Amino acid sequence: MGLGMDIGIDLGTATVLIYIRGKGIVLKEPSVVAVDKNTNKLLAVGEEARKMLGRTPGYIVAIRPLRDGVISDYDITERMLKYFIDKVCGRRFSSLFRFKPRIMVCVPSGVTEVEKRAVIDAAMQAGARRTYLIEEPIAAAIGAGLDITKACGSMVVDVGGGTTDIAVISLGGTVVSTSIKVAGDKFDESIVRYLRKKYNMMIGERTSEEIKIQVGTVYPRVKEVSMEVRGRNLITGLPKTVTITSTEIMEALEEPVAAIVDAVHSVLEKTPPELAADISDRGIVMTGGGSLVYGLDKLIQEKTGINVIIADDAVSCVALGTGKALENLEVIEKMEAAEAKLGRR
Repeated sequence: MGLGMDIGIDLGTATVLIYIRGKGIVLKEPSVVAVDKNTNKLLAVGEEARKMLGRTPGYIVAIRPLRDGVISDYDITERMLKYFIDKVCGRRFSSLFRFKPRIMVCVPSGVTEVEKRAVIDAAMQAGARRTYLIEEPIAAAIGAGLDITKACGSMVVDVGGGTTDIAVISLGGTVVSTSIKVAGDKFDESIVRYLRKKYNMMIGERTSEEIKIQVGTVYPRVKEVSMEVRGRNLITGLPKTVTITSTEIMEALEEPVAAIVDAVHSVLEKTPPELAADISDRGIVMTGGGSLVYGLDKLIQEKTGINVIIADDAVSCVALGTGKALENLEVIEKMEAAEAKLGRR
């Protein structure tokens, strides 16, 4: 495990993925933490804690410490990170000072300096020797196998849990980018709202996520699919079951999806013509779990007239890209120095 242990972390709103240099992705768990309110003790982290969402007694809270791509509960994020780092490195390694790893963490392209600072501090407190940040679209592009070092435009649309990051990348840097707080979580919320309005039925966030995965769609399907959904009748207060179709979910997701399509449009509008020509040649690459919602690629393709490709391992792209970037830390240090010269930081 040696001295030069390097870890890449995709600190996502919905999922945390950890990449260890030389080993690949070693951990993929939901970013959920269950805490005992009375003692402030961590009871469960990751998958175990996710099972508790919406199912806990009063004194236990299941918290998602990241919201919309940024840290909303600093203390819990730090403890979650420490737990995951200990889990992948083994406790005795991270407790020995000389074995502290170098950590690279992904952040959405629109984060403020304060939010960046919070991520760096959380990683340092969790046991990092040095922390680097990499922007999500750049990591996603590297993870999707794009060569971003060339003087050629690549466009990435990374639909995560909390944010959708859209960027045009050339020569290893971002030319135009935007980050909107509309992604997988907003899809879930829209489904919850739709069922409440249409069926007077309340469902939890785990159920809405299941609906999104099973029958979620944003583009007309050739063959309609449906599923049974159980929730609570808001009028009688009793359990209720309804059958939901993909067409209904398409209606439910109209608003958040329109926001993503508009954001893609606005980035294309600001893209220099030479790079826009490259993109129409090479297509738009989609990454992130949210890109797997049925038809999102087809819809963006229809609205922009540009070919859209979903990356091979869409969910892991950002973590893989962070991992590959770890192998080139020297390059990143050079980029940071160049950016500092340009006065961007």
